[in-house]
Order: sequence, then C-alpha cells, then structure tokens
Amino acid sequence: MIPLTRLNGQRLLLNLLLIEKVEALPDTTITLVSGKKLVVADDMEQVGQAINNRMAEIGLVGSYKREDLSG
Repeated sequence: MIPLTRLNGQRLLLNLLLIEKVEALPDTTITLVSGKKLVVADDMEQVGQAINNRMAEIGLVGSYKREDLSG
C-alpha cells in the first residue's frame, strides 16, 4: 500500500499492485487495472517514488551494486 491524498485532502492507502499507469493530466491521475481512475494531489514523481520504494521494501524490485568493470 502507498499513502496518497485526494484533491479534497482526504488521505487513502492504495494497493500498488492494482496500478496500471500514472499520468499528469495536469493533475496526477492513477489508472487501476480495473479501469477505475483516481485523481490525487500528490505529484506524479512522488507517486512513482512511493511505488518504487514500496516495491523494493517488499522484494519485488531487487537492488544492485554497480561494479567497476574497467580493470
């Protein structure tokens, strides 16, 4: 779940696995896999960062260490 804020200031938690896409239209609009759309006050980059952070926390995205390949 990621925390978001609706345009009216109401807070909500959204299951990130239900997100299909995030757009700035100009308000940040989240389209769910069901086709339902949510418009939120959060900036598109903030939403993307929240998604990436949560996915890393639950192990859906691995982290890597860049290695020096020059030598």
